[in-house]
Amino acid sequence: MFEVLSNELLAENLHKMVVSAPRVARARKPGQFVMIRLAQGEERIPLTIGDADAEAGTITLFIQAIGASTRRIVDTKAGAFLRDVAGPLGKETHITNWGRVVCIGGGVGTAVLYPLVKALAQAGNQITTIIGGRSSQYIILADELAALSKTLLITTEDASLGSKGFVTGPLAEILADPMRVPQAVFAVGPVPMMKAVAELTRKQAIETIVSLNPIMIDGTGMCGGCRVQVGSETKFACVDGPEFDAHLVDFDGLSDRLTSYRKEEAVCRSAAECRIGGEVAK
Repeated sequence: MFEVLSNELLAENLHKMVVSAPRVARARKPGQFVMIRLAQGEERIPLTIGDADAEAGTITLFIQAIGASTRRIVDTKAGAFLRDVAGPLGKETHITNWGRVVCIGGGVGTAVLYPLVKALAQAGNQITTIIGGRSSQYIILADELAALSKTLLITTEDASLGSKGFVTGPLAEILADPMRVPQAVFAVGPVPMMKAVAELTRKQAIETIVSLNPIMIDGTGMCGGCRVQVGSETKFACVDGPEFDAHLVDFDGLSDRLTSYRKEEAVCRSAAECRIGGEVAK
């Protein structure tokens, strides 16, 4: 059992949860994730480790409560417990000194970006960070990322904070300036956003890495639920990723797989009891 130490609402359906998980906190590396299960019979949910404190034995999770299972997880109060926190899982981010690096986060993807930016800054990179959201309330970790970046740019769709538009706008401006073109780009967020970033950087053959969050069941590569086409190969995001070369990812196929259980998810949200894969969650 893993105690929830705090559960803070950052924005509508977006929670910051600090959980006691000493072994995970000591072992985790940037880019890795955990599989969370609220109780016996509940769905397993993959969540990126947004931050960790090895000394305190805690990990920080940023959870967007959209589905039935994540909604039940964020309803867990401080002092209550999660049944399972398995990890760290997945491959750690390859960190080196590229020189100029652009890091892009969309929505809750900004939480995934934070440990990555921290590691890149420690490696001596000159970082421009671009974060975006629907409105100002969905912009998270801006102060923390600003402290680690040479430049922080913010976009919102309604112009409530930063510039109006999408994260691809500032990226296009950077790529058009020979003095600002980065040696590497990292992007984390909605699939359409990551696809758009990949198309922009493809033209100049800039190394671009994306972090994928497809459907996962066990997080160990056994179920095959998280398979994604990367170039000519089929990869499992949980063990081969979650980070991949953006120019090789089949984003259209990934989008299709993410909608596989949309009907069942709608039933779970509206029903008092649901059954998925033979298990009952109440």
